[in-house]
Amino acid sequence: MRDGTIVVAGASLAGLRGAEALRRGGFSGRLILVGDEPHLPYDRPPLSKHVLTGEVAAGATTLPGVGALDAEWRLGTPAAGLDRAGRSLLLADGTRLPFDRLLIATGARARPWPQADEARLAGVHTLRGRDDAAVLAAGLGARPGRVLILGAGFIGGEVASSIRALGLPVTVVDPEPAPLARALGSVLGGFMAGRMEASGVDLRPGTRVARLEGDEAGRVRRAHLAEGGTIEADLVVVALGAVRNTGWLAGSGLSADEGGLSCDGACRVLDEAGWPDDAIFAAGDVARFPHPLYGGRPVALEHWGNAVAQGAHAARAMLDGPDAAGAYAELPAFWSSQFGLNIKSLGLLEGADAMVIVQGDPGTGRFLAVYGHEGRTIAAVAVNAGRWLPAYEAPIREGAPFPPITGGADQPAPAPFPPGLPSMQAA
Repeated sequence: MRDGTIVVAGASLAGLRGAEALRRGGFSGRLILVGDEPHLPYDRPPLSKHVLTGEVAAGATTLPGVGALDAEWRLGTPAAGLDRAGRSLLLADGTRLPFDRLLIATGARARPWPQADEARLAGVHTLRGRDDAAVLAAGLGARPGRVLILGAGFIGGEVASSIRALGLPVTVVDPEPAPLARALGSVLGGFMAGRMEASGVDLRPGTRVARLEGDEAGRVRRAHLAEGGTIEADLVVVALGAVRNTGWLAGSGLSADEGGLSCDGACRVLDEAGWPDDAIFAAGDVARFPHPLYGGRPVALEHWGNAVAQGAHAARAMLDGPDAAGAYAELPAFWSSQFGLNIKSLGLLEGADAMVIVQGDPGTGRFLAVYGHEGRTIAAVAVNAGRWLPAYEAPIREGAPFPPITGGADQPAPAPFPPGLPSMQAA
């Protein structure tokens, strides 16, 4: 199909790259991009870093290529429903957009603080979008006496790093035993803890916040800990992960929940009975798909590179059909910059039962760790050592014996040990 009407629900990275791939693939029909924000697609990684430190304005993050795309834009009006039988996307303003094909790329939103009245206190922030970053940057510019971050995952760590770069005091609270413990394991988490504390972060692992308290003016002033005690704070950043934007699909008959919208390997969405809809596709953070490198286990990835690659893959399937596109099998990859560290990863770490340092030494802050599961290599993480990472792409794809590369003159003797990751059942 190379004519007719294609609607893209979601005007962010996956939606934009999918739309661009449609045009490159020869689609000559009507192309409409719908976005809940009023902004053209923008880059999210700088929001927790350069935007917060004032190096880049929030409005200067628009993605390249936007102006060259031959498309109609419906911005500032979110998708509100889906009429599958009538092949129409329903918008919040009452508009119906008929389509021949639909690409769902509505992404995810920040998980809010669970107590709504406390979440509304002035000075309580989440960080997901451009406007969030602009408001948070302004709050940091007012030089609060202490910032409290709830969550020590990637966003929490990046925000803490930016706050310390501004010279502001910051406390990070997380119920896990170490920062990034659920993502990288408690072993590398322990390394990150040392780095954060050396940078002046007041780190409180194994700590839960029970409630937030505000003053008479409705501004946050302190957090009450579940174990007793309080932490004074003039500004709070809630960094508790993300929720996929699937609520608007309620009643559509599609298989969707807070964990994502289910689709097959060709990015076709699945209905509640598990059957694909040949007219509707999904890509990016919202898409939950069977990954062939991990036994067909359904995964949903919040990675920049995945949004780009899966948007393009969905476009190929929409134009040429699912058989021609084949199964989406991009190797998961992500990166994070915080506290002077450049962290890069290949593969999925979930379920890893062993890890080994194969290059460098954590004591120097430059090393590469490889993760295994039942004797097979499944992932690798580089810290300030990205040049070593490409050598492990093929072993991860092939499920090579763990560890895959040993005996090099510049390698430490391999000594596998448990990575400290949660079990698959607990993840």
